[in-house]
Amino acid sequence: MRRSLKDYLIISLKGLAMGAADVVPGVSGGTIAFISGIYEELIETINKLDLGFFSKWKKEGFLTSWRAYNLPFLSALFFGIILSILSLAKAIKWLLHNEPLLLWSFFFGLVLASIFYIGKQITIWRPKIFIGIILAAILSYFITIVEPLASPDSNWYLLFCGFIAIIAMILPGVSGAFILLILGAYQTFIDILNQLREGLINMNFDLLSQAIMKLVIIAIGAVTGLKLFSKVLNWMFKNHKNMTLAILTGFMIGSLNKLWPWKKVLSWRTNSEGIEIPFLEKSISPTQFEGDPNIIWALFFVSIGFLLILILERLAVKKAN
Repeated sequence: MRRSLKDYLIISLKGLAMGAADVVPGVSGGTIAFISGIYEELIETINKLDLGFFSKWKKEGFLTSWRAYNLPFLSALFFGIILSILSLAKAIKWLLHNEPLLLWSFFFGLVLASIFYIGKQITIWRPKIFIGIILAAILSYFITIVEPLASPDSNWYLLFCGFIAIIAMILPGVSGAFILLILGAYQTFIDILNQLREGLINMNFDLLSQAIMKLVIIAIGAVTGLKLFSKVLNWMFKNHKNMTLAILTGFMIGSLNKLWPWKKVLSWRTNSEGIEIPFLEKSISPTQFEGDPNIIWALFFVSIGFLLILILERLAVKKAN
């Protein structure tokens, strides 16, 4: 497909929107891709990528292979995504440290609305659908309360997180940031992005190399997960769509415990910057919260998050029609 410079600029702008969505737990970059009309092309391009690219490059030249695999489209899109993620990472880090209660309230509203968004796409409600939702919710809740098997800063854990979070690129309604949040690696990932950003701005090569090394590890996990799961997930959606949606709905219901704004810290850990941050937390009532629970403001931000998903859903319906 021949595209002009203007076309690629528009694709990069769509990537900016996808990147902004992927930084925020609860909003899916896949949803933005669906709304903006590039979802099918994105999935087809990713599925087509294989080692045949190098064979074609050797036989017909780099440019022919580059265009045959639709990599100009993918490059423009990922340029926008990366630019957006790096731009927003610092703001998210500031909010995590200074306004965590209001930030988690916003995330809670996003995921609460996403539950309704995904759940109402289930067309046939049978007993096995309810069982799927319940079992997925129980499993997800268990994940939110168990102690992590490894530090979110460890290389093996980052590899695992990249492997799992890539599902968000394939499924509209599931956020990569949300998956990282459930795995306890969201703040670590934000810190890595900020390291990369600061290293680039200040030309600090030590900081830059550390950030790049961690991102490469995450990328290896992501690429591996993408190739292994893309065909499986597409098959599940085509052959067992209702059960797949039920599992996703249950998973998000159980995860609300992780996003509950009012927490009591049970233990702390020291991150890679030498700062003490919460390691294990317990959801508590706002009345038991130490300090000002900010109930009115928290409910306000829950509502904002909820309404944002409803607006995105309306846009998606309008686009489909």
